[in-house]
Amino acid sequence: MSHDFANKRLVIATHNNGKLREFTALLSLYIRDITSAGALGLPEPEETGATFAENAALKARAAATLPDDVVLADDSGLCVTALGGQPGIFSARWGGPTRDFAFAMQRIQNELGDHPDRSATFECVLALAWPDGHIELFEGRVQGTLVWPPRGTQGHGYDPIFVPQGHDRTFAEMAPEEKNALSHRGVALHKLIARMRRN
Repeated sequence: MSHDFANKRLVIATHNNGKLREFTALLSLYIRDITSAGALGLPEPEETGATFAENAALKARAAATLPDDVVLADDSGLCVTALGGQPGIFSARWGGPTRDFAFAMQRIQNELGDHPDRSATFECVLALAWPDGHIELFEGRVQGTLVWPPRGTQGHGYDPIFVPQGHDRTFAEMAPEEKNALSHRGVALHKLIARMRRN
């Protein structure tokens, strides 16, 4: 099977509108028909993988239900050095059943306490699933520092407490275009875009 994007619909395997906006903003120039698993009423699979790559591939395969769809899934999270890399693949689940990131950010702050090491890494793996079962992976990461209290109203997730290396504002204080150029997801998406341009 030819792995090109002609006459294909891209299904973003997410129910998170913030992620969907980021993906659509960067990919709509390269593929016209973009929808989401949430819009299609597809269930969210249980994330049983041990790594970001395993969970991304699992989510992509779960949403790959139609022969003309290419599915893009991501798994991403915040890895805090002083917490041994937590919450990592459990980043969303740290927010509880409702994925309350205000609660999750407070939990990180509580567990860090006065620890002097505030370094953290945002990591992302994108999985592109083709109708024949072929999977392609694209990785991105960005290093930074955690701040408290949270700052900014843009973005989503842990963005209000993460300042990327070399900057003095959190992701949530940046305009979407600026954040997308720096973020872990943006790095991975630009690798995907380079792949799309090769068609």
